Amino acid sequence: MEMAMAFHKPLTSSVSTNPNSNPNPRRGLCFSSSLLFNCKLPSSPIATAPLKIPFRNSASAPIKCSVSTETPQEKKSQLMRRRDIRNIAIVAHVDHGKTTLVDAMLKQAKVFRDNQFVQERIMDSNDLERERGITILSKNTSISYKDTKINIIDTPGHSDFGGEVERVLNMVEGVLLVVDSVEGPMPQTRFVLKKALEFGHAVVVVVNKIDRPSARPDYVVNATFELFIELNATDEQCDFQVIYASGIKGKAGLSPENLAEDLGPLFESIMRCIPGPRIDKDGALQMLATNIEYDEHKGRIAIGRVHAGVLQKGMDVRVCTTEDACRYARVSELFVYEKFFRVPAATVEAGDICAVCGIDDIQIGETIADKSFGKPLPAIKVEEPTVKMAFAINTSPFVGREGKYVTSRNLRDRLYREIERNLAMRVEDGETADTFIVSGRGTLHITILIENMRREGYEFMVGPPKVINKKVGDKLHEPFEIATVEVPEEHMGSVVELLGKRRGQMFDMLAVGSEGTTLLKYKIPTRGLLGLRNAILTASRGTAILNTIFDSYGPWAGDITTRDQGSLVAFEEGSTTSYALFSAQERGQMFVGPGVDVYKGQIMGIHQRPGDLSLNVCKKKAATNIRSNKEQTVVLDSPLDYSLDDCIEYIQEDEVVEVTPLSIRMCKNPKLAKKTR
Repeated sequence: MEMAMAFHKPLTSSVSTNPNSNPNPRRGLCFSSSLLFNCKLPSSPIATAPLKIPFRNSASAPIKCSVSTETPQEKKSQLMRRRDIRNIAIVAHVDHGKTTLVDAMLKQAKVFRDNQFVQERIMDSNDLERERGITILSKNTSISYKDTKINIIDTPGHSDFGGEVERVLNMVEGVLLVVDSVEGPMPQTRFVLKKALEFGHAVVVVVNKIDRPSARPDYVVNATFELFIELNATDEQCDFQVIYASGIKGKAGLSPENLAEDLGPLFESIMRCIPGPRIDKDGALQMLATNIEYDEHKGRIAIGRVHAGVLQKGMDVRVCTTEDACRYARVSELFVYEKFFRVPAATVEAGDICAVCGIDDIQIGETIADKSFGKPLPAIKVEEPTVKMAFAINTSPFVGREGKYVTSRNLRDRLYREIERNLAMRVEDGETADTFIVSGRGTLHITILIENMRREGYEFMVGPPKVINKKVGDKLHEPFEIATVEVPEEHMGSVVELLGKRRGQMFDMLAVGSEGTTLLKYKIPTRGLLGLRNAILTASRGTAILNTIFDSYGPWAGDITTRDQGSLVAFEEGSTTSYALFSAQERGQMFVGPGVDVYKGQIMGIHQRPGDLSLNVCKKKAATNIRSNKEQTVVLDSPLDYSLDDCIEYIQEDEVVEVTPLSIRMCKNPKLAKKTR
């Protein structure tokens, strides 16, 4: 405890002078930002001779990685290390700069021509990823550095896509943990680091965005070290290498004040600190399918790392599951990752990451093994989902107008096809033949699936998100999450009041940076987070930043009210008119403008009072033979423009969202129709 408390003071070489306060003197000395790169540890086969870094303005001292590349568990005589390959994953909290850092690494490794146009965040190749500015799927690429191939896996930062991170960690030997120089370790930083430490991976900490005006690198490194201690990291893992970088400028260095002109120190750290893959070169073939892609011409493509043996094109293999149920197949084509492309290969040796074609029914988690002596590898384990939503066929009067796939068979096939690739998602049949229960890590996880399906031409309805509860003994337990909110001090009161109403318990509050921002940390039921994002933006006038991560299951926290106002519901089917909307807008905020086709039961707006209210928004002005002196000028308020995420946050138990390729509507659930006022 004394050691952990001492980090609030400036770190000096005297941190580890008291033998009682630190049983391992190496840890304290190596962790000091001034001594971190000069500490001398027992040498390993990889780190025997210092490397000279041929980069301008880099630190004069050679990088001496403090992470031991040999662990006690690896004393197996038949295993050997490949020196010509490094497999790394880049993990971090959302918006800490992973994909931008990969961009800079690709450019400096001369993956692209000098005159080639390269868009920003090139790894975010999905349309949805580009629109939202987030990474959703893990992706592979590779670069060459000093005759060594570095396989890089870019991972998502949102906790809802944590299954993508868990899935790829068994393909790598080390991770780059990217941490923002102002925010420091955030909830998802803790999650991905915990998983990496459980695998026993070497960790290189990259303090990114070091060029921000309010950067505080000493605090960030201290906080990261404390996080390692909290997660019960070994002594070797706690002696991590720290690199300071600016991903957008493509610079890195061993100290915040002395950055090189390129990412040379980062590449050197990867070479020194991340060990090569430990393989059984002469053993029976073993490759775990970690990812699945689909190509119109090649069919299903299995992506994974060859753990043992050699994989060859045209080879007969055995495909095994964990239950030892095996079937036989043949590898038709083989690819490896070189730079930004897949390149055909005749053979792939153990330790490299490759893509395999020809096995049409391969699933994630299955092992491609030797035909005669192959044995399955341990299956991929991911954490259980916490939120579920009901998917059903569209039953509105407008069904079939816009969508291509509208039947329950289409919906069922698409949902079950999704869980083949998305390991963290579950799909179950509902109470009726046309209803399906989809469970995921969070509302964003399921919302991305909904958005992809509507772009593919599907038309369906979804109900409100619900948490997945558990029975522990006789008591009901529900999922709790850790919520961190960054909010300016002037809006802190309203945010604290809002989180308190939703059964949140504050356990930490501290000032962040020099902008007068406060960081609040809460433990809050997942139920309380449903619909919270919009409410917290309203309370803070759009300035708050909310991040959440699953914590644990705990006793039921009690009833939570998430919405005070009712809905304005259409009275009849027709087309909206300015005349009717002018009087309707006095009752609340509208979702629609004039000239929009609506149907009975569709939600038109937010009622300003509790309870629902039926309105006639299609009423036309009576045509009489009495001529008025002047036509009344109608001034309508701008309607609220709700996105798919906003609609799913808004609806309650008796409401559903109708999703079509061109429209997103909300309506009262016809199966749970309540009497409206």
